[in-house]
Parts: sequence; C-alpha cells; structure tokens
Amino acid sequence: MPYEIPAPMLAKAAPDIPDPAKTPGGLSFEPKWDGFRGLVSWDGETVEIGSRGAKPLTRYFPELVEAFARLLPEPCLIDGEVVVPRGESGAQRLDWESLSQRIHPAASRVAMLAETTPAMFIAFDLLARGDRDLQPEPFSERRAQLLDLLGGVGDPLHITRATDDPQLARRWLAEFEGAGLDGVVAKPLALPYAPNKRTMFKVKHARTADVVALGYRIHKSGQGVGSLLVGLYGESGELQNVGAVSAWSDKRRLELIDELAPLVETDAAGEALTGEGEKSRFSAPGRDSSFVRLRPELVLEVRYDQLEGHRFRHTVQFERWRPDRDPRSCTYDQLESVAAYDVGAVLQ
Repeated sequence: MPYEIPAPMLAKAAPDIPDPAKTPGGLSFEPKWDGFRGLVSWDGETVEIGSRGAKPLTRYFPELVEAFARLLPEPCLIDGEVVVPRGESGAQRLDWESLSQRIHPAASRVAMLAETTPAMFIAFDLLARGDRDLQPEPFSERRAQLLDLLGGVGDPLHITRATDDPQLARRWLAEFEGAGLDGVVAKPLALPYAPNKRTMFKVKHARTADVVALGYRIHKSGQGVGSLLVGLYGESGELQNVGAVSAWSDKRRLELIDELAPLVETDAAGEALTGEGEKSRFSAPGRDSSFVRLRPELVLEVRYDQLEGHRFRHTVQFERWRPDRDPRSCTYDQLESVAAYDVGAVLQ
C-alpha cells in the first residue's frame, strides 16, 4: 500500500531574509519554486501525487508517474513542487500558464500536454524512506537523507539547491525571479516535519502599482463586493484586466457596493452592465465569472509580487486609494522589469 500522504508543512511570510542566529539550530535557505505543491508516494508498485488541496495530481502528470516508478531507487515519500519550464536551453523560465493548463478533464489532452509541455519535479524534503518515518526527524537529517536517496537520479527529478548563507539567499531572491521563481524559503534545521503548520518562512517579492478599477464581482455570499477587478492601459491604449483585489472584511464589502455605485456603467434602461471574466481551471464547475462593469475613473494602489505575461501572478493586496492619479497614467511602464535568468542555472 502507498504511504499515507500528510497535509504539507506550510510557511509564514517574512519581510526579509531571516537571521539564522535568531533561530535555534539555524536555518536552511532554498529557492521558492512557483508551481504545484506535490507529495509523492512510491511504495515500489504504485505512484501517487498528492496536492496541497483535496485534488490528487496523479492523473494529470503521467510523465512524472512514469519517471518516479523508473528512477526512484526505493519506496519513499517525497515533498516537492511540480513545475513546467519553457524556452530554449540557456533561457528557460517557469511557465505558470502552461502548468495550469495541465489540469484538464480529458485524458487525451492530458496525454498530449504531457508530451508538449512536460513537467519536472523539484524535491525539497523526504518524509519517509523504506520503513523509516522521517517526519519526527529534524530537517537537517531529512535533507541529508534526501541527498543520499536522490543524488544523481537525473531529469525530470531534481533536488532543490540549499544554503545556510543568508547573503547567498538574498542574491537568489534577486536573481532567480528572472527564471520565474517566487522568492526564498527558510527552514529551521532543528524542527521536525509539521503537517499544516506554518513553521517555515517565505520571503517573496513585494512591489506596488497604481491600477484602475474596471469592475467588481459579487461575494459568494451574495452580498457585497467579493473582488475588485483592476486594469492597466497597454500600448494600444486599451484597458486590460490584470488581476483582482479581494480579502475585504464583511463590513467593507457592503460599504464598497455603495461607494462604487456612482461608477457603475448602465444601459439605456438604467440597468447595470456586466462583463464576463476569465475562469480558472481550478474553479468549481458552473461558477459565475461575470462582473459589474465600472467606468474607468477610480485609481488604487496595490501590492503585488510577480507579473505573469500581462497579468499579476497572484491576487493583489489593496494598499490605498489614489484620487490624485489620472487613470490614463496607469500603464505597464510603471512596473519593474526583471532580468532574465535560466531555470537550468537555478538547478545547478
């Protein structure tokens, strides 16, 4: 029988690379891979890939299932990240869009994508090896066992880089973003594996941008603003949807309905105009993605960590309203550009 897959250990946000001297036993720093969290169980016969949520990933990555069965030298339970690199050798970066497209209900499409956009697995923890449960062991021992088990296994299975040098971790934070990575993770070397506990630290890129409110979605409760859609003006002069702001309190959601009412676009009969937003492939079937359209007159400042193509990679955080800004001045030019960096160099 496969190993029982636990809930993954989690990380809490830190504003900067933490000082190892302030953590008993010290810290190990790793690049933060931007993919799907995957816990891989291999009992010698069956491969299972668990996820952070309730949806197993096994059926969506047949090329990884085949590779685990072929390459893993003995039964084990591994924690890591499923990623998809794209681009020419020497100029590869992680591609979130290609990765997200791998979640598809049709087996034929899953098989096709496994050929055209193959994934790789970045291992960063070892929870069991043979009959030995490693979760109670300190991370320093689990890391040593991971290196011993998987050293030299080869593509598409890799072990993440790690260092105890905070200065090198800061350099990784700056450089590896160009390869599509998400920041740096710091792990206490003396702690055991703690499922569903935020015992690690994550340092992510944080930036601000002035964006235009272009619409809002009603909260899933049916009352108030659930998310505020925001946009930037592109080179063509058109306002492009770049993401959404959410996480409003119950009180604030109701207040926003009234505050945004003067900006709601209406038809000749005075009815609010709506638009249809993009649906995530992780959304529940039948989920309504429509939104109430707003006249592009309201500017707000948001915090974001990363741009993926022409959209913010994650949900952005509200910072403040900017009544002093002209909406037409909210363009992509204000966003910080990041120097390219090769995924292959990160794996070395």
